[in-house]
Amino acid sequence: MQATVEWTGPGGMAFLAHADSGHALVMDGAAEIGGHNLGARPMEMILMGLGGCSSIDVVMILQKSRQDVRACRVEIAAERAETDPKVFTRIHLQFFVQGKNLDPKRVAHAIQLSAEKYCSVSIMLAKTAEITHDFTVESVE
Repeated sequence: MQATVEWTGPGGMAFLAHADSGHALVMDGAAEIGGHNLGARPMEMILMGLGGCSSIDVVMILQKSRQDVRACRVEIAAERAETDPKVFTRIHLQFFVQGKNLDPKRVAHAIQLSAEKYCSVSIMLAKTAEITHDFTVESVE
């Protein structure tokens, strides 16, 4: 796996990132360091990556266990260290899983498997942060 990140130039702190999958996105620094709010901050992208990684796992695990999952959303709240390096110290993931006749025990198990076995991002971040999870099952007809 490879990526390239290139500064867009003087007058700002925006960077264009290219993944070897062919996708690209813009990152930008905070205004106090010269950013212009042109993209997500790098640390925000880490949280988004965590949410994406864990959500993919949860949906796949639920589908494999024949759960009729229709939607999955995760809201992530994080705290960072006050001094440099300002690593994440606490992260909480709140899942909202929607489906027909979902078994809450299977949802909990899917989240646990993601956190402890499958989600590389979660397992990596757990080296510096306390990561907690909770979920809400929303029924649909």
